[in-house]
Amino acid sequence: MNGTDVKDTLAVVASSDACLSAARALAVQLDIPCLDCVSPEEIDAPAQVLYLGAQLELCATGRKAPGPVFVDFVGGSAAHRRKFGGGKGQQIAKAVGIRSGFYPRVIDATAGLGRDAFVLASLGCEVLMLERNPVVRALLEDGLRRLREAAQGDAELAAIAGRLSLEQTALPAVEWLFRQAPESQPVVYLDPMFPGRGKSARVKKEMAAFHLLVGSDADADALLEPAFAACYYRTVVKRPRNAPFLADRKPSLSFEGKSGRFDIHTKHGVPG
Repeated sequence: MNGTDVKDTLAVVASSDACLSAARALAVQLDIPCLDCVSPEEIDAPAQVLYLGAQLELCATGRKAPGPVFVDFVGGSAAHRRKFGGGKGQQIAKAVGIRSGFYPRVIDATAGLGRDAFVLASLGCEVLMLERNPVVRALLEDGLRRLREAAQGDAELAAIAGRLSLEQTALPAVEWLFRQAPESQPVVYLDPMFPGRGKSARVKKEMAAFHLLVGSDADADALLEPAFAACYYRTVVKRPRNAPFLADRKPSLSFEGKSGRFDIHTKHGVPG
């Protein structure tokens, strides 16, 4: 999706006059309208806005709209999982091959809101996020900015921030992966959007605007071949528990949980 695709369904609004200049610049960058200073609740159309204040939020408009969607690497669920998530015992850690003393570099080719990328960075991996959607990229950039600000007074966050980055070329993941030398990337991680994902009615409502924006990754199957060609150790695919294999290709092994699983396509064994 590019800026012209969302021009009629998305706009930028500023929370105050102090944010107006930045909001207008963002609107030019994304090639969408800027409605200046107005509350999303007071807007009938478009259906979604990017609300720029202390943080950048994707909001549905109207008085009964659900809560906003934004990237948060500092507080909320990210902070809770960083402190109490189970460390290297988590399935995602096992899936990418983390071992004591071995923390592979990971290409997160479908970064989305960056949640899994942050978990992997917090566990010790260097993570490069790829994200083709320009609006989601703007949300990620804002989240990284706030992470780096918070990291100035927190050594642990500073270390994580140093391991987490966003690819600047904005190429589609398929094209970026095809450009990589064979076996040049230790681990490639894929988590394409899949219809029906969401654990609760509240989460589904809050994520509705995000899902409307990014769609269902209809071309996700095309990611597996270039990802596997580019990886050295393995390509990891995150899927809902009952979803079919990506590209109908059976993995080498899978780790299955209550609602999801990790399919691992191995090439070389990880050290350890």
